[in-house]
Amino acid sequence: MGFNTKLVHAGIPEDATGSVTTPVYQTSTFAFRNAQQGADRFAGKAPGFIYSRIGNPTVCALEENVAELENGFGCTATSSGMGAVSTVYMALLNQGDHMVSTAGVYGPSRVLMDKHMSRFGVESTYLDTNDLAALKAAIRPNTKVVYVESPSNPSMIVTDIAAAAAIAHEAGALLVVDNTFASPCLQKPLDLGADVVLHSITKFINGHADVVGGVIVAKTEELHKKLRAMVVIMGPCMDPHQASLVSRGLKTLSIRMERAQANAMQIALWLEKHPKVEWVSFLGLPSHPQHDLAKRQMAGPGAMISFEVKGGVEAGARLMDSVKLAALAVSLGGVETLICHPASMTHASMGREARLEGGVTDGLVRYAVGIEDVEDLIADLDQALANV
Repeated sequence: MGFNTKLVHAGIPEDATGSVTTPVYQTSTFAFRNAQQGADRFAGKAPGFIYSRIGNPTVCALEENVAELENGFGCTATSSGMGAVSTVYMALLNQGDHMVSTAGVYGPSRVLMDKHMSRFGVESTYLDTNDLAALKAAIRPNTKVVYVESPSNPSMIVTDIAAAAAIAHEAGALLVVDNTFASPCLQKPLDLGADVVLHSITKFINGHADVVGGVIVAKTEELHKKLRAMVVIMGPCMDPHQASLVSRGLKTLSIRMERAQANAMQIALWLEKHPKVEWVSFLGLPSHPQHDLAKRQMAGPGAMISFEVKGGVEAGARLMDSVKLAALAVSLGGVETLICHPASMTHASMGREARLEGGVTDGLVRYAVGIEDVEDLIADLDQALANV
């Protein structure tokens, strides 16, 4: 099946009632026909459901859909994007292990490693993973995971995933890619050599700003079982109602992404010419340092723009207080356009030095483009910049 056909049909189980959408199995537990069936299910000798923390038909339908979209062996859904990150860290890293990661990684992903995993003896190094020589030099004998966010949030730095995979595998490490900003619509890291891909499905996959969730897709059965077992034992499982909403949103991923990135292209070109804008970072612009790399490994530039207004933090604050159509809110990937200031919001917990290391400057504004009429979005930015 083609990608858009998979979006609509992959993973949907046959239903006794003939329902064309997967029902919401809002139940905590499942009854067995007899004691032997219960014993067989617990022993893994018979298929079927036991308890919704372990597996639920509504959640499984979503997991099978995403696994097919990412061309993975299997998928495990979690209650949040950070639930997915936590599961990856806990399942793949042991005391004394080392992880190399993108410096501009999502703030809480770094905080979790620096402040909490470090308490259990896990070491980490952060750098520009687009610098392949630096990436190779950062590998240690105890490096078990190379964790890449590409494009990175919010600096929009792209990493050569195939090259990073080769470096990781040569050292006996796994490559994990946070694919949230691209979604499987635009990028398939497993096809490029990654071992694990994760998403905050709160963003583009769901696309309607009404669900928090995460998914982890593994390339092999062994990795899938290890990751799934960690979710089952730690408990950051997805609720069936969450899964139903995400499955509904997922069906329109391609058409939402097509419209949003077309809008983003026009807005980025307009911002690049505006006299009050210092710089614009958008993968679709030839001025972006990794524009050619992005074209090679992605099917489109996405819908995320970072830019800086002349005048620094104060000017950026005036801009965000002046927009009327875009919502001043964190998150991204929904049908509505959002604007935020990462240095004081999403990445504030990292500390200034770590932020700057990852390209998150004090005046950077993150603009997550939605599917509104682009003329209205530009007019909104125009009147807001007039107040700067």
